[in-house]
Amino acid sequence: MLGCCNKKTNKSLDELKKDIVIDDHEISLEALLKRYSTSGTAGISEGEAASRLRSDGPNALTPPKQTSKWVKLAGSVFGGFNFLLWCAAIASGIGYGMDLSMSEDEDVPKDNMYMAIILATVVSVTGLFDFYQDRKSGNLMDSFANMIPPKTLVVRDGITKEIEVKDLVVGDLVRFRGGDRVPADLRVTLARGLKVDNSSLTGESDPQSRNTNFTSKNPLETKNLCLFSTSVLEGSGEGIIIRTGDRTVVGRIAALTTQVDSGPTPLAKEISHFIKIISIVAFTVGIAFFILAIVYEYPLLKAIVFFMGIVVANVPEGIVPTVTVSLTLTAVKMRKKFCLVKKLQAVETLGSTSTICSDKTGTLTQNRMTVTHLWFDGKIEDAELLPPNDHYRGDKKYWSNESYQKLIRCATLCSRSHFRVPEFEVPLAKRSVNGDASEVAIMRYCEMIRGDGKVDEYRKEMPKIGEIPFNSTNKYQLSIHPLSPQQNILVMKGAPEKILKLCSTYYHKGETKNVSKKFEREFQKAYETLGSFGERVLGFCDLEMSTTKYPPGFEFNMEDPNFPIKNLRFLGLIAMIDPPRPGVPEAVRVCQNAGIRVVMVTGDHPITARAIATQVHIIEENEEVTEIIVADPKCDPGSDEIFGKGRLRQTGAIVVHGEQLSTMSPKTLKAIVTNYHQIVFARTSPAQKLQIVESFQSIGNVVGVTGDGVNDAPALRKADIGIAMGIAGTDVSKQAADMILLNDNFASIVTGVEEGRLIFDNLKKSIAYTLTSNIPEITPFMSYVLFGLPLPMSIIAILMIDLGTDLWPAISYAYEVPESDIMQRAPRNPVHDKLVNKRLVMFSYLQIGAIQACAGFTTYFVLMMTNGWFPQDLLNISEKWDNKHIDDLEDSYGQQWSYENRKALEACCYGTFFFTIVVTQWADLFASKTRKNSLIMQGLENQVLNTSVIFTCILSTFVLNTPFVNEVLGVQGFRLEIGFLALPFAFAIGLYDEFRRYFIRQFPGGYIYKETYY
Repeated sequence: MLGCCNKKTNKSLDELKKDIVIDDHEISLEALLKRYSTSGTAGISEGEAASRLRSDGPNALTPPKQTSKWVKLAGSVFGGFNFLLWCAAIASGIGYGMDLSMSEDEDVPKDNMYMAIILATVVSVTGLFDFYQDRKSGNLMDSFANMIPPKTLVVRDGITKEIEVKDLVVGDLVRFRGGDRVPADLRVTLARGLKVDNSSLTGESDPQSRNTNFTSKNPLETKNLCLFSTSVLEGSGEGIIIRTGDRTVVGRIAALTTQVDSGPTPLAKEISHFIKIISIVAFTVGIAFFILAIVYEYPLLKAIVFFMGIVVANVPEGIVPTVTVSLTLTAVKMRKKFCLVKKLQAVETLGSTSTICSDKTGTLTQNRMTVTHLWFDGKIEDAELLPPNDHYRGDKKYWSNESYQKLIRCATLCSRSHFRVPEFEVPLAKRSVNGDASEVAIMRYCEMIRGDGKVDEYRKEMPKIGEIPFNSTNKYQLSIHPLSPQQNILVMKGAPEKILKLCSTYYHKGETKNVSKKFEREFQKAYETLGSFGERVLGFCDLEMSTTKYPPGFEFNMEDPNFPIKNLRFLGLIAMIDPPRPGVPEAVRVCQNAGIRVVMVTGDHPITARAIATQVHIIEENEEVTEIIVADPKCDPGSDEIFGKGRLRQTGAIVVHGEQLSTMSPKTLKAIVTNYHQIVFARTSPAQKLQIVESFQSIGNVVGVTGDGVNDAPALRKADIGIAMGIAGTDVSKQAADMILLNDNFASIVTGVEEGRLIFDNLKKSIAYTLTSNIPEITPFMSYVLFGLPLPMSIIAILMIDLGTDLWPAISYAYEVPESDIMQRAPRNPVHDKLVNKRLVMFSYLQIGAIQACAGFTTYFVLMMTNGWFPQDLLNISEKWDNKHIDDLEDSYGQQWSYENRKALEACCYGTFFFTIVVTQWADLFASKTRKNSLIMQGLENQVLNTSVIFTCILSTFVLNTPFVNEVLGVQGFRLEIGFLALPFAFAIGLYDEFRRYFIRQFPGGYIYKETYY
């Protein structure tokens, strides 16, 4: 029956990405009423409404399918690196079972059982913590639902009634007024001073007037449409509903937001890559030793136990808690700097970001109109700037000028804005003011010039006698006030060209002169100059009324004016703009120095957008700019354009209008984002913002998006990291984002970028430190299998290192200060610069790890020799050593050792090897503090790391020498001089790494750099 009212369907993602195409605002009102079989006065009948409701469904947003919380819990506990740890835990459990099946005695070593239990516990706790963090992010659709008003006034069968918004249908005639929310997309049929706030959908911060006139093909900009969920600021109106529920503009945005996804974070990809590397290494080494065990004629079950033992020993059990705690600590640190991270892995993503697509209003700017320029006496003057967070203490430069005084008098009186309450202790910029953005800016400026409370005092001295409010037809506002007991004054402000037409004279340096052609040219030049700054300009004029024609007590008729509104006296222009936030230009420059491209994507006008972009260095001041603002008749917009030809001139900067973007081919947009480094997209729709993000991602960029409105939600979701505004942001944008700026300031993003890069660097250091101990942990098992040595170190001792002595030091890197070049580097390349790469593994395993293994075996053999066992006599003795029935095994001196004494010595070996790794890890801890700088340059200010050395020393002493504890853990103390043998190796590690970093700094790109810089 109705051309657009099909039953709700799940639109494809590609369809949702296209801008909405309708003609309901273009056709005549009669044609619209006919199309929807409705009446402009009586609406539709109740019966017809019920039929359409059954056909179309309720006027509500359809929630997407939700993933079960149990599935999410399983993903948190068993996904990512946790899966590898679960495999290790299961392998340890199977190993313990095999030990039981192969042993004839009841006293079977419980090392594997302890390993399985501890690993399962650690991975479960960290998984539950991740699940808890994910659950806190909330449900996106709840935020959209909160935007919908519960009830509205509808006309059916000619009778006005209040019904629930969900029961509205296409063709309904609804009534609304200031304070309401628009209940559906509707065509305005009647408007009385109607203004709406479309900022959440379009990014347009100014109140938008609405009437019955068709003014634009774009449904978001035409004057005769009101959109679902937008706020009615003032006035009243009626309209015919043309779209409901999921088919409305906000419904399409909601559907688009819930369907798009950025995919795994860069850190999640790195963890996945790490899992592959560790798995390959673990299984390669494990299979090699399984084959060797078979060659050495070990029983099959024992060979399988060896295989699983090697695999488990290769898995760094402390990595998951280290990564989780490090990210959490960084998130806490960022929270103190006004960056609230909703998803832990997003902490690192900002550091990987290579392009930031930033909204303008409220992010780069203050979201507060401020007077910036004045034009009087034929000159453009810089206005005194209102401090955003302080009281004004500067000079009042123009107060002595008579022309300026008359301009300020007019601006003070001709205004409907007012302060809600006296708040003189609060900075003027933060005081609560009622009125629209332009009037509030002028009000604050006048208060700053006159002094606290003086505007209200001045208005009381000259109270308003009558007023004609601003409307889109007149384009001016006027009011009449008593100038003296004998005379009244008319003051007017409005669109500059309109004000000038109403004036026959102008005030110049104390004289009233007739408007001339020369003055009109000067006016036009000033107006165009201020407009080119992207500023909103208002004109001001007055008329000191005749004392005879309009004496005190004269009754002014504001409906049908009985007083002159022409031949007025022009006073000047006041220009204002939403200025950049303090610190934003510097922040943009820091991002650019760090290799990050900052792109403006806004719903605002191209001129304003370009002006602000220039002020904050997104576009350099003297840069030649390509503008694609209007259609070029010489160019086919749908063709694939090439950089350097046609519209895409070879310049460094470009400004693109949303209407032109909508006709561009994907390849043309790709050419723009690839070749231009200073980019502004203006008048963009939600679908276009998403399209821009996808285009940057298609060329390999890691994209961050800032936004505060519903229109930003799809792009926030699709971005690698979405950044919402905490103060001005809508609930929808906050739910869609990964991070929230609590102070709405772009400058805070720089903090996030630095912290993101720092956590990536520090995680590299943590992993390099943690992996190093894998070699001295694996080699004892290798020596046991290959050379038949008595086992130098137990699985329990390995756990004591990985989840005990190594854990605090590994986490302490989260407190490490950045290296000096962290914000001068280009963003890391996700393809080549991995969290764990071949160089890191080779460095940790075959360099530092090899030195630690040598240290461990040195102390092991020395301990054995001091007890009568020479190295050559330990070869291939393990079978006899572990035989409980041999109590007379002879050492190198012919002394006989019982099984019990041998195992006591073995426990000492465990303790020695354990302590040696702890000592050499101290050197590794300080060596890994920096990847490039000298340790002297980096310094030792990380007190958490310094304290961790004391902690590991106390913990290892406690483990080795506390009765009962050492018995349970199967380790024993030893003579101190043997432990001292580890110190030369620790010194060698520190010295070797210092020389390595020296050569990396001296010869960047050289052999050592290529082979060891990770």
